[in-house]
Amino acid sequence: MKITALFLALVGSAAAFAPVQQDNIEHETRDETSRTNVALNMNVDTMPGNTAPFGIYDPLGLATLGSESTLAWFRAAELKHSRVAMLATTGYLVQAAGVHFPGMLSSNVSFESLSTMKPLDAWDMVPDGGKNQIYFTIFLAEFITECKGVHYTKGGELPTVVFPPIDFSTVNADELKTRQSRELNNGRLAMIAIMSFVAAANIPGSVPALVGNPMF
Repeated sequence: MKITALFLALVGSAAAFAPVQQDNIEHETRDETSRTNVALNMNVDTMPGNTAPFGIYDPLGLATLGSESTLAWFRAAELKHSRVAMLATTGYLVQAAGVHFPGMLSSNVSFESLSTMKPLDAWDMVPDGGKNQIYFTIFLAEFITECKGVHYTKGGELPTVVFPPIDFSTVNADELKTRQSRELNNGRLAMIAIMSFVAAANIPGSVPALVGNPMF
C-alpha cells in the first residue's frame, strides 16, 4: 500500500512539471469547451431513469438546484450509490444464506465461522488489515472514475464500472437508454433494500416484513 501511494504521488509530481505546448493547450481548451456544451444540454425530462409508474420523481425539486453541471453531479452520485447498494444488498443476502468461501479469512477467523453470523456482525470480525484493503480498493475505484479525461460536470462521460470494464459502444442509443434506466431502477430499489436491512438489524421491529428473521 505504501508503494502504491508513493507511485501515485510520483506520477502526480511528474505531471505537474511536464512541459506542455501552447498548441496542445488551445486544442484541449476548444475540446473541453465543446464537451462542456454537452453537460449544459442535460435535461431531466430526457435523462435515463424516467420510467413508469413514477416518471420524474423529484418531490424535493433537487433537479432544479444549481446548473446543469449540478444535475450531472447528482446523476453521478445516484449512479455510484445505486451500484454500491446493489453490491451491498447482494452481499447481505449471500451472507444471510450461509454461502461462503472455503478456507481462512485470517489466521484465526474462518469464512465458515463468518457465515453463521449476521452480516453486520461478520463485518465486525474482519481484521483491520482486511478492512483497510477494502477501503483502499473503494478509494482507488473512486479515484480512477473521477480522473478519467474531462470530468462529467464539464461534459465528460458519467462514471462507468471500473472492474470489470463493460463496453457499450456497439449498443444503439435507444437500447442503451433502456439499459441505463434498468440499472438506475434496480439501484434505487437496492438502496431502499439495504437501508431496510440495516434498520432491521439495528432497530428491532422497524421493518415489519423482516421481524423474526434470524439474520436481522
